[in-house]
Amino acid sequence: MTIANWCVLAACILPIMTVGIAKAHSAKLPRDAGRYDNSAPREWAKGLSGWQQRANAAQQNGFEALPLFIAAVLLAQQAHVDQGRIDQLAILFIALRIVYTISYLMNQGTLRTLIWSAGLATSIALLLMA
Repeated sequence: MTIANWCVLAACILPIMTVGIAKAHSAKLPRDAGRYDNSAPREWAKGLSGWQQRANAAQQNGFEALPLFIAAVLLAQQAHVDQGRIDQLAILFIALRIVYTISYLMNQGTLRTLIWSAGLATSIALLLMA
């Protein structure tokens, strides 16, 4: 498996880990005070606020970013673009998604948007290489 393929896997797991942080934090709470409820996860998410709400939003955005990134990696590989270049851009995308998530959790809206834009540009660059 190429580095870029590992990055696709990482991009799929990152959103799950993001909301997992919020779920894990809620494990300390009493059941009636906002603890994660696996039998009603959507209802639990509706009641979130602060950084936990932002973690849930970052998870959703992570899933929204997946189709373009996955397609870009696969199409670049299918077009026999230099694998080293694909790997570099895929690593950059993952690094940007990690920093994006951190900036989202820290409520840094402008920074988050700039990082999101760079991630989008990375996926588009991969796609254009194909």
